[in-house]
Amino acid sequence: MDFTFSEEQQAAAEAARGVFADVAPDSVPSPSMVVGAVADDFDRALWARLAEADLLSLLLDPDEGGAGLDAIALCLVLRESAKVLARVPLLEHSAAAATIQAHGGPEPRSALVARAGRGELVLTVAASGRTGHDPAELAVTARQDGDAWLLDGVQTAVPWAQTADHIVVPARSTTGDSRTLLAVVPRGQEGTDIAEQISTTGERLGELRLESARIPAASVIDSDGAWEELRDLLTTGTCALALGLGERVLRMSGEYTGKREQFGFPVATFQAVAMQAADRYIDLRAMEVTLWQAAWRIATRSPGALPAAGDVAVAKIWAAEGVRRVVQTAQHLHGGFGADVEYPLHRYHAWAKQLELSLGPAAAHEEALGDLLAAHPLS
Repeated sequence: MDFTFSEEQQAAAEAARGVFADVAPDSVPSPSMVVGAVADDFDRALWARLAEADLLSLLLDPDEGGAGLDAIALCLVLRESAKVLARVPLLEHSAAAATIQAHGGPEPRSALVARAGRGELVLTVAASGRTGHDPAELAVTARQDGDAWLLDGVQTAVPWAQTADHIVVPARSTTGDSRTLLAVVPRGQEGTDIAEQISTTGERLGELRLESARIPAASVIDSDGAWEELRDLLTTGTCALALGLGERVLRMSGEYTGKREQFGFPVATFQAVAMQAADRYIDLRAMEVTLWQAAWRIATRSPGALPAAGDVAVAKIWAAEGVRRVVQTAQHLHGGFGADVEYPLHRYHAWAKQLELSLGPAAAHEEALGDLLAAHPLS
């Protein structure tokens, strides 16, 4: 394997740094910084700049106006977005568009993919729960009814549900074998309702309720491996967000302890402080190497290749545990400032907790990894 980033991947990361350069969560007040306040929409101005920089179409084919890049490029961009806590559905949108392009029928591809790449419509994914490896974990079921599928169930914690134009919903088929389908559900579809929820970050989530929601067969992806690829990409992207957030928080800790003095010396010069910072640096490097291993496995996925699930599980274990330790140490080193809800570190801690638990905590992925090893023992 070669972990050297290509020129195209580096260019995507550089473009992202330029777009996010003026997003400053540590100096610009945000609804998420105020307890009880919730933003009605994501950052539409930032979304437009991402579209203008062609960062919403990284994974799309050139025929669809995309860059034809891979999961590594997307993770590089997500890493930069997390450093400033960018309030945009970049991960869910990109993953959904790539899945529709790869596995969707002609109708959803022609209607959604190119427009999604231009940022003209917004896609999200109704994927939460432990890991999504077991179809029985899925909260939504689908039964065939003529030339359509009827969806029933309640999916909680759907990101950007109130403002996305379409939601990709994984559902367990009750017709024939228990396989996983992906239904592309328009917002406002008859038989659907979205109830308000609030995430740990202070952002809006949606509880998607489906009661015999009728989705045309053309808008349902019934393809082997589609859900697994989407799940792996979402999980790996979450690891990239955790890495970017952790790197920003460790830098904040270094800057603060370098200026904060006790007994006439910067706190950073104390051995106990330096050792804690070194431990968190090691966490970040472990998060980084496991992230790129997982992203590389996804990017090079081909028939007969090793499955990505094991590498993705390892990356999420490190991301979940690592980002938690990084923000906890940062709060400890910041002293009273670490508990001040008006200080930006509080926002980073809230986002870190959300990322830690999104798509399964470390314990769930350890269990999934154990199941994979039991099914495919090492020789």
